[in-house]
Amino acid sequence: MNGVRVSLHPAGHIHGSAQVRVEHRGEVWVVSGDYKTEPDPTCAPFETIRCHTFVTESTFGLPIYRWRPQQEVFSDIRAWWRANREAGHASIIFGYALGKAQRVLAAFVDGGEGPIYTHGAVERLNRDYRDSGVALPSTTYASGVPRGHDWGGSLIVAPPSAMGSAWLRRFGASSTAFASGWMQIRGARRRRSVDRGFALSDHVDWPSLLATISATGAERVLVTHGYREPVVRWLAERGVEAHVIASQWEGELDSEGVLPEGEAPE
Repeated sequence: MNGVRVSLHPAGHIHGSAQVRVEHRGEVWVVSGDYKTEPDPTCAPFETIRCHTFVTESTFGLPIYRWRPQQEVFSDIRAWWRANREAGHASIIFGYALGKAQRVLAAFVDGGEGPIYTHGAVERLNRDYRDSGVALPSTTYASGVPRGHDWGGSLIVAPPSAMGSAWLRRFGASSTAFASGWMQIRGARRRRSVDRGFALSDHVDWPSLLATISATGAERVLVTHGYREPVVRWLAERGVEAHVIASQWEGELDSEGVLPEGEAPE
């Protein structure tokens, strides 16, 4: 376009997410968008792109954010589900309807601890994922189930907007959990008023963020959306030209109308 070559490359964030590569007269810029480098069967893997300038997110740009291997997290979710089933309780796990919910579901494509039900927002997107060839386990739209149903032993996947809603009352005795990178921080589970927190993020953690920046070979790094200043300071101390770019995204409030300082939906 007008002598500028633009191409899209997988970001590994959620299904369909992309980085934007822009080249003009031999100079290459890459805008990452949201991204993660950990393998995820629900989306194409992140592609490292060599560039002169790299615009990176920094949602979890602090050393405290270091993710455990995702299979360990999924094993913990399964164990929590199993314990609830044995107690005759339903297991309700909250995760963003686009991306996070499908990633959690995909962990049980070969079988879980019982039937799986979904909130309408999740089920609509499940159809899109399945139509795109992403393998997900069988799920049932929870609101389509007749009243009086026994939910004991089942897993219900719902978006954070359902927290504290009347919709949850139908499930009776239950345990709640939230799947999010913010669960890494002590006190986050209490703020969300859930029984369990599972630190599962669709963004890079601190080590992966720095490794990705290094792998691009970028001479200049522009940091946006998240903990920008700590990342810029760390890079500058190591001789990398780095600058903060203010995020143009204004959706800093979640479904409850508030986010802890420094947090953003993920």
